[in-house]
Amino acid sequence: MNIEWNTPQDFFDELDQEFRFTLDVCAKEWNAKCSRYLDPETDGLKQSWSGTCWMNPPYGREIEAWIRKAYEESRRGATVVCLLPARTDTDWFHNFCLKAEIRWIRGRLWFRQEDGRTGRPRLGSAVVIFRPNKTLAMDAKSDS
Repeated sequence: MNIEWNTPQDFFDELDQEFRFTLDVCAKEWNAKCSRYLDPETDGLKQSWSGTCWMNPPYGREIEAWIRKAYEESRRGATVVCLLPARTDTDWFHNFCLKAEIRWIRGRLWFRQEDGRTGRPRLGSAVVIFRPNKTLAMDAKSDS
């Protein structure tokens, strides 16, 4: 099963108008949404992020590491906007996403893979926005 999906361009463009992204933190050349991007060779999990970041991580087991990194980088000053599966049953969703702004997506997005095939994930999606130094009620409880 392929876990890498290209963000639909029109969906990204609408968010880019609002956020003006400066860095795609989890990309490959074929699916990068920003001129500045971190690919597997530069390993976005090991780099510092700054500015306004776009993140559509692989939807496999490593997704929790990406969500944790997005949360941590927002605490250091980056804004990180994430396109994620709406996995409300997972620890990572409760531990990190509930500390952010969540925008639920109605219906399921169509994604494209590197070979040009298109498809939809089995789950719905959400846009999760980690803003710098933003503390929500859930965050204050877990940090104490």
